[in-house]
Parts: sequence; structure tokens; C-alpha cells
Amino acid sequence: MTTSEAREQAVLEGIRKRREQVNEAVPDELPVQRPERLYEASRYLIDAGGKRLRPAVLLITAEALADVDPLSTPYREFPTLTNGIVDMMAAAVSVEVIQSFTLIHDDIMDDDDLRRGVPAVHKEYDVETAILAGDTLYSKAFEIMLEAGAEPDRTVEALDILATTCTKICEGQSLDVTFEQREDVTPEEYLEMVEHKTAVLYAASACLPAVLMGADEETVDALYGYGLDIGRAFQIQDDVLDLTVPSDKLGKQRGSDLVENKQTLITVHAREQGVNIEGLVDTVTVENVTETEIDDAVAELEDVGSISYANETARDLVEQGKNRLELLPDNEAREQLCDLADYLIERGY
Repeated sequence: MTTSEAREQAVLEGIRKRREQVNEAVPDELPVQRPERLYEASRYLIDAGGKRLRPAVLLITAEALADVDPLSTPYREFPTLTNGIVDMMAAAVSVEVIQSFTLIHDDIMDDDDLRRGVPAVHKEYDVETAILAGDTLYSKAFEIMLEAGAEPDRTVEALDILATTCTKICEGQSLDVTFEQREDVTPEEYLEMVEHKTAVLYAASACLPAVLMGADEETVDALYGYGLDIGRAFQIQDDVLDLTVPSDKLGKQRGSDLVENKQTLITVHAREQGVNIEGLVDTVTVENVTETEIDDAVAELEDVGSISYANETARDLVEQGKNRLELLPDNEAREQLCDLADYLIERGY
């Protein structure tokens, strides 16, 4: 086994153990109650699975800040930096609930059929129920964060971060939609869109423990920057995987972003190299695109170096993010945050 493979296995094992704890906490924080159909729809995607990467970032960051051994301290009674106690698991569930809310609405907007290998919420139920489920998750996230029980000023700051994060996600989604109608999107504009749409929730996940535990502003800012960097890298790598990983492993049709004319760092770069992006795939619907069409498109994108460019950009962002962690205590949890950042761009689903 190579060093990279061993590191990936260690990261996946750490994520799995925390995922199990998050999954056990979800029914307590988000019970199915009347009206049952609404709450069943709200829980549908969460119960369907997911790696719980953002909660994992939050929980590992808390352990790095507290300078405790990973998985050694109860998350429900987690020590702050000022001799207090906070429910870090509630905070972890809160960010996962935000993630699920964004996925539900994203699938509605794109009219995607699948998510995490199961029918999208609006396909399993209906559009009206899916919209309500997303709205419910949005508001529940704030309720759950309140249950973390941090000191009042820290709670207010945490709620402010959540609210700002949700606003930025909507701004990013709006930019993403607008970019579909443009052929002059620059790499800088794409990275701004990704920062808002995807990276800010990683940034919130990384800095919320520092806020709840009473860390100084420099630490909060550094962790926020770490989250932004690895979040952007994650989305860039996701765009690569959308083209290179089989549909059954992705949980959706491979190449769907290309068919739907979504701007990615790959297509933005390729267009600058003179590639006719709109002509890469003739089929206009995700349901009808063939694997051969996607294979041919990928080959052309590889020929002009666009996929390599995306991979290199993601790697640079990860290194930048890891460097921001140097102000944390030198411990195993900090090392796990570095390994998790590497995993985000090395994973192959």
C-alpha cells in the first residue's frame, strides 16, 4: 500500500467514525414529526447517505483547537478554550442540515433525477414538498445551532456566520445560473462563484468551532480561509470527477455539467484555448447523452490541458489552505485536517 493510499484509508476511517456519530445525532436534532410528509422529505437526503465531510471538518477542527486526541472527547460535552462546555455535535448537525437544504433546492433548479444514488427529493415526493423541505432545513439549522449552548455572544456570532453563509450560497447559485448564458466567464469569476456556492460552507464548518470555543479573531480568520481554500479545491475536483468518474459511482449522469452548459474551471480554461465548448456535446438532454460523446469531449479537454489546469489549481489551493493551519497546536487532529484537504482532491469516488 502506498503512502497516499494509507493516508486515504486513514482519512476515510476518521470520516466514517464521525459520520456514524453525526448520523446517530440527526434523529435527535431533526425528528420526524407532524406533518410527517414534510419531515420525512426533509430527512430524505440526509438518511440516504453522504460522507458528512463538512461535519467532519467541524469536529476535527474542534479537536485540533482543544488539543485533544481525535475521537477521545464527547462531542456533546466538548471543552471550550475558556473552561466551558459546548455541544459540538449540534453544530456539526447544523452544517449538514444546511448542506442538505442547498442540495434539495439545487436539484429542483437543475431538475436532476438522482442525488446520492436515489431519486431527488422533488422526484421522490413533488416540487412543492421539496421546496418546503428545503425551507424547513434552512430554518432548523439555526434552531439546532442554538442548541449548541455556547456563550451568548459566541452564539450570536455563530448564527451570523450561518446566515451570511446561506446568503453567499444563494449568491453563488445565482452567479452559476447567470454564467450558463455567458461565454466570457473568466477563471477569476468562476473561482468567485465557487467560493460563494460551495466553499463558504466549508469555511463556516472550519471556523465555527473556533467561534463557539472562544478562540481569537486571528484563529477564526485563518480557519475560515482554510475552509475557503479546500472548499474551492473540492468543487474544482468535483467538476473534474463529473467528467471522469462513471455515472453509477457519481450517483448522477457523468458529464451532466457539460450537457447543461454549466461553467467550470475546465470549460473556462478550454474556451480560452479556443475550444468550442458548446460543440463538444451535441445532445441537449442529460437523459440522452451517450458515454461515447462524453469520452470524446473529455479527450479534447485533455488535449488542450484544461483538466490538468483544473487539477493543478485545486492542488495549489489545498497547499495554501494547509499552510493556514500552522497557528493551530501541533497535534494529530491538525494533521488530520491536512490529510482531509489532500483527500478532497485525490479522491476518485
